[in-house]
Amino acid sequence: MIDAKIFIDKCKEHGFDTYSGVPCSYLKPFINHVIETPDLRYIGAANEGEAVAIAAGSSLGGRRAIAMCQNSGLGNAVNPLTSLTYTFRIPILLITTLRGQPDGPADEPQHELMGKITTDMLELMQIPWEYFPTEADQVGQVIQRALAHQDTEGRPYALVMRKGSVAPSNLHGDFPVRTCTPSLVELATPAVTRHDMLKAVQAAASDTDVIVATTGYTGRELYACDDRPGQVYIVGSMGCASSFGLGLAAAQPNRRIIVIDGDGAALMRLGALCTLGYERPPNLVHVLLDNGIHESTGGQMTVSRSVNFCSIASASGYPRAVSVSSPDEMQHAIESVSGELTFVHAPIKPGIPDNLPRPSIKPPEVASRLRAFLQKTR
Repeated sequence: MIDAKIFIDKCKEHGFDTYSGVPCSYLKPFINHVIETPDLRYIGAANEGEAVAIAAGSSLGGRRAIAMCQNSGLGNAVNPLTSLTYTFRIPILLITTLRGQPDGPADEPQHELMGKITTDMLELMQIPWEYFPTEADQVGQVIQRALAHQDTEGRPYALVMRKGSVAPSNLHGDFPVRTCTPSLVELATPAVTRHDMLKAVQAAASDTDVIVATTGYTGRELYACDDRPGQVYIVGSMGCASSFGLGLAAAQPNRRIIVIDGDGAALMRLGALCTLGYERPPNLVHVLLDNGIHESTGGQMTVSRSVNFCSIASASGYPRAVSVSSPDEMQHAIESVSGELTFVHAPIKPGIPDNLPRPSIKPPEVASRLRAFLQKTR
């Protein structure tokens, strides 16, 4: 295990000053240190492909750049890694974590397959790789090998970060917040928690409704509030909950589908709102719990405070878009839905309950249980 500062300082010596990425808990100390280093630039990306493209642009512009991501999102980066950096011979340093490491500690179910194939994917993309260094005396040699490849081949080099490679480090300052000009977003401090709003959603749901919760703490907290057969706890596939809900709503037109999204997840696949707005399933309620951070994967801020989600939903074709600030307003917004696609934006404060449990029911069991629920309550 090394301190993030050791690696980042050595990279800085060789000209790396621009970082872009999507948070992962393995990367948390790494990203935090970059954010707090005045002469380094961190650009938070909405998805992994965007991070690679940002790094590629910085590299082409004359700055050595690093793109960082969790391996579960490496698939999102395949297109720019194969058609941008490869085609244009743009060198970047790619750091991907190794969640679901086959011989490593137990991990979430969504990481099982990607943990097995991460290095195979890199090799298929003709990206040479090695493990992220875990000893201080290894750092210089690793960076030299990466630079040698980049300077001779003009293409990416990857470091695969296993759990425990970097010592923990918390963010001591504030992540910069930018608002629209003119400001479109009310920046009043939210007074309620995710738990409060989830309880309100459950209170508004009928016995035949299906609730789909996005990955991370949202699904875990919904499970902790009250596990129900009509609830789906999405794991991995960040940003896909609303699209999953659209498919479910199309297949179950006489049943209400309530999708609970997060700001980071919604931003990652913002185009999904356009698809939903075009299809306009009248039986779908899209709830967005917005705490302004990637809370499940490290706590770095999203750009949601400069985004008017209700305006985006309306412009995308949602017939109804409302903002709520209390559990009572949330419950009323859902209960008052009458045959039209509805978007409900709910600013919440960060924070999770102590000893938050993970669902004891496995994803295949969740799917099987939902099929039985749909059959029973049709």
